[in-house]
Amino acid sequence: MKYIIGQNRGQTSLFPVSLDAAIESDNEVRLIDAFVDSLKLEELGFDMEYVDNGRPAYHPGDLLKLYIYGYLNRIRSSRQLEKECYRNIEVMWLLKNLKPDHNTISNFRRDNPKAIKRVFRKTVEIAKYFELIGGTLLAGDSTKLRAQNSKKNNYNQKKIDRHLEYIQNKLDEYQKALAQSDGDDKQQIEQEIAKHEQRKEDYKKLENQLNESGQVQISTSDPESRQMITRNNITEVAYNVQTTVDSTHNIPIDYNVTNENDSKAMGKMLPRAKTILRTNDFKTLYDKGYHTGSEFAIANRLGVEVLVAVPAVAANAPDQAYNVENFRYEASGDYYVCLQRSELHTNGTWYESKSAPFKQYKTTDCKACTVKELCTKSAKNGKIVQRNKYTEFIEANRDRIQQNQNYYRRRQAIVEHPYGTIKRQWGFSYIMTKKTMKRASADVGLMFVAYNLRRIMNIIDIDVFRRYLFAFFAVLGSVLASIVPFWRDLKCLLHFYYQIFAYRRKDLTPILAGRFCNRIDIERGY
Repeated sequence: MKYIIGQNRGQTSLFPVSLDAAIESDNEVRLIDAFVDSLKLEELGFDMEYVDNGRPAYHPGDLLKLYIYGYLNRIRSSRQLEKECYRNIEVMWLLKNLKPDHNTISNFRRDNPKAIKRVFRKTVEIAKYFELIGGTLLAGDSTKLRAQNSKKNNYNQKKIDRHLEYIQNKLDEYQKALAQSDGDDKQQIEQEIAKHEQRKEDYKKLENQLNESGQVQISTSDPESRQMITRNNITEVAYNVQTTVDSTHNIPIDYNVTNENDSKAMGKMLPRAKTILRTNDFKTLYDKGYHTGSEFAIANRLGVEVLVAVPAVAANAPDQAYNVENFRYEASGDYYVCLQRSELHTNGTWYESKSAPFKQYKTTDCKACTVKELCTKSAKNGKIVQRNKYTEFIEANRDRIQQNQNYYRRRQAIVEHPYGTIKRQWGFSYIMTKKTMKRASADVGLMFVAYNLRRIMNIIDIDVFRRYLFAFFAVLGSVLASIVPFWRDLKCLLHFYYQIFAYRRKDLTPILAGRFCNRIDIERGY
C-alpha cells in the first residue's frame, strides 16, 4: 500500500522559502499586523520613550501584536506565548523573529490596562465605520470571571470568628492536657500551643486588616477580588465584568471590571454608552438585577430609555389583586386610591432607609373595610403603602416593559453572545492576571479586543478589512517618500475612499469593493 511520504528532513532547498512567503496572503496574522501598525500607540498611552543606556526595549507594537494573536488563538499565558515565539511560524513572521521572554511579555499586559482599553475603543470605531454598530438598541449585563484567589484565602468577619473560636477551643484543650501531663509529652504539647497561638495571631491581623479596609470581606492572594454568587447559589472568588453590547451584530461597545454586584452598575455604564455613541437616542435592555430606583433616575436625567425586567414583589397581599401596583396614584393630590375607592393619604414625613427616602400612605377606612383580610395581614394598622422618591421612574419602567415585550425578549440573545464565545468557546472563564482590578482589566480588555476583531473579520471581507487598515498609511508613506508618483498615489487614495464610501452606502457589493482594492494593488505594485 502506498502512502503520502514527507520530505527528508536533511534535504536542502535550491531556492529557500522566505519567512514572508511561508505565510499565505489571506492569513489573519497579516490583519493583526496591519491593525496594530495603523494605531498611534503613543496617543493610546503606550510608553514609547526608553533610555538609551542598557539593552534596547521591545517595541510596544510587537508585544501588542503577540498578545492579540495569542488571545485570538486561545493563548493567554506569557510562558506559552514565549514558547510560540520559538516554534510558531506565524508568530515568527508577526514579530520578525523576535523572542521576548515571559517576564517582558507579562509586564507589558500588567503595565498597560488603560492603553489596552483604548485599543478596544479602536475596534469599536472600526465597527462603527463599517456600520456594524446600529446604536439604536443595546443590552447590558455582567458575567463573573474567577480570580486567582481560592475561597480558602477569602475572609469575612464571620469566617474569622469561626476560626478564632476553633483555635481557642484547641488551646483550652492543650492547656488542660499540659496541666495533666507527666512530662513525657510536655514538649509536644507546648509545640502545638505555640503553633495555635501563631495561627490566632495571624487571624487577628486579618481581622484588623478587614476593619481598617471598611469592606465586608478581604482576599489575601488577589486583594480586590470578592466572593460572589455565580449561579444557583454557587459562589466563587471573582470579578464582575459589566458589558454593553450593540444588537446589530452583537458587538460589545464597552466593558468595565468591578468587584461589586449589578444593582448600581447601570448608572455608570449608560453615560459611557452615550459618550461612545454620541447620542442618547437608543434603548438599553437589562435584567432584574439592575432594577434600582436611583439608577432609573440617572437614566432619566441622561434622556436614555431603559427597559429593566421587573422583579417579583417582595411582600404580596393575601390576595395579589390587592397589591400596591394595582392601586391608582394621584400625583396632583399626592394620594393613592385603593380598589374599594378609599383614599390613602400621607402626613408628608420622609422616612430614611438604605435604598431611598420614602413616605407612608394609609387610611382609617381599613378598619371597617369588608375585604381587609384580602388586602393586608395587619390587624391593627390596616394597609400601609410606601412610596420612595424614585417610584415614578420605577413605574415608568414597568409601563415600558409591558409595552415593549418584543424588544425585551431579545436581551439575552444580544448580550450573552460575547460571553458564550469568550467563556465557553475560548475557555476564558477566569482572570489570568493576579493582584488588583487594573491588571484584571488588561486581561479582560484583550479578550474583548480579540472578540471584536474576530466578529469584524467574520462579517467584513478580510481582504477589504486589511486594505482599509493598510492603504492610507502605505499610500501616504509613498507620497512623502517621492514627489514624482504623487498624482498616481493620490488617485489611488481617492479610488480607495470612494470604494469604502460606496460599500458603506451598500451601492456596491463586497466583491466590487474588493475589485477597487485590487486596483490599488495593481497601480502600487503590492
